[in-house]
Amino acid sequence: MAGRSAGQSAHASCTLGGHEAAADAMTEAEALAALRGEDPALIARAEAALWQMWCHAGIPEVDRLFREGVEAMERGELEASLRVWSRIIERAPAFAEGWNKRATVRYLAEDFSGAVADCEETLRRNPHHFGALSGQGLCHMALGQYREAAALFRRTLAVHPHLASASRNLAAAVGGAVKGNGH
Repeated sequence: MAGRSAGQSAHASCTLGGHEAAADAMTEAEALAALRGEDPALIARAEAALWQMWCHAGIPEVDRLFREGVEAMERGELEASLRVWSRIIERAPAFAEGWNKRATVRYLAEDFSGAVADCEETLRRNPHHFGALSGQGLCHMALGQYREAAALFRRTLAVHPHLASASRNLAAAVGGAVKGNGH
């Protein structure tokens, strides 16, 4: 899932025509390191490079299905996109972004437990996926599980310290945990 607040589009990353020019041959390790830097332009390039890498399976059929799934999400066709992401997962279970996109659809459909399970699968395959970390945090917030949410937003910020939505969501999760005595 993309690291956005609940009111924003949860599928804005990996949109069609997205980040192709932004990668500039940056490796994943270089991009992850750049996220922790202080240069806003480099941070933006690094984030775009990561999304570009993460959104391509390198399997023509899966990449075609990926575009189909994104298009369905952009049209708001949650059931159709859910079927596409499930097909992607069946064909390429190691492709983390297939799991992440299905988590996003489940979040949008308010299937928060299903989204958490898909975020966990994403993170098994890509432990630095700040979108899945933040998205899983949003799911825990929706379930009233503020401590779990706060822990995930902290993990998000360890990977991507400048992700403003994760900082805001961490503050909200901590506030919710205090009000609800941690639950």
